[in-house]
Amino acid sequence: MPASKRRVPVSQPGMADPHQLFDDTSSSQSRGYGAARAPGGLGYPAASVSPQPTFLADPVSNMAMVYGSSLAAQGKELVDKNIDRFIPVTKLKYYFAVDTMYVGKKLGLLVFPYLHQDWEVQYQQDNPVAPRFDVNAPDLYIPAMAFITYILVAGLALGTQDRFSPDLLGLQASSALAWLTVEVLAILLSLYLVTVNTDLTTIDLVAFLGYKYVGMIGGVLMGLLFGKIGYYLVLGWCCVSIFVFMIRTLRLKILAEAAAEGVPVRGARNQLRMYLTMAVAAAQPLLMYWLTFHLVR
Repeated sequence: MPASKRRVPVSQPGMADPHQLFDDTSSSQSRGYGAARAPGGLGYPAASVSPQPTFLADPVSNMAMVYGSSLAAQGKELVDKNIDRFIPVTKLKYYFAVDTMYVGKKLGLLVFPYLHQDWEVQYQQDNPVAPRFDVNAPDLYIPAMAFITYILVAGLALGTQDRFSPDLLGLQASSALAWLTVEVLAILLSLYLVTVNTDLTTIDLVAFLGYKYVGMIGGVLMGLLFGKIGYYLVLGWCCVSIFVFMIRTLRLKILAEAAAEGVPVRGARNQLRMYLTMAVAAAQPLLMYWLTFHLVR
């Protein structure tokens, strides 16, 4: 029998071998990796180019952004006005305008005020100069830092006596703040009753009354190092120093009229002003002892 003829399928150009499982891509690889591939081919798909965003170019979007910016600016201005009405931020900046030299001189003046002669605050165009230019000017930097340091030292003292607790430390801080508030309110009420015309502001009172924390820190630290003897010696010195400092400072504030004229204080009203000055100065050593005696044992 004649041998059966077997028909072999002929692959047409451009068509893959029907018996081949995978396409041969060696020919395309031989052209190099930089060759461009047709979209939708078997190679890596061509990166699609995203259309250029037109959001910012939209007039409506630009108007919305401008309107939002104007609203934010108006809101910021309104907040600044309301804050400055209740909290004088501009005035507070003056009391924190200090530098290292001022802090050093002020601490020396608080500890040793006996040789200081000129206690008047300097003025420039009817405004007091910044504290960094005048050691007599009141500031809030030293009282604020001294108060925080006093709370930390109190916590250290309580810890060395195995009496530390967050509640007790919070009670110490709140007690100091409460006494400071009572002092300020009592002085303001006294000034009102005595009808004193003075440029002494509430912030000035807080600054002057906050200087006593410096002596309190020294007394407690010396008490921790040298016991009761060191505590009483250092605290006693600081109490006398703060008394002299307050007398010489408040004398020019509360007795401004008599001091400016250079005449001795006479009359019932001036006597009341002098008694008020003495009372404020004498209250500082008492509070210094009251807020620290229980921290040293």
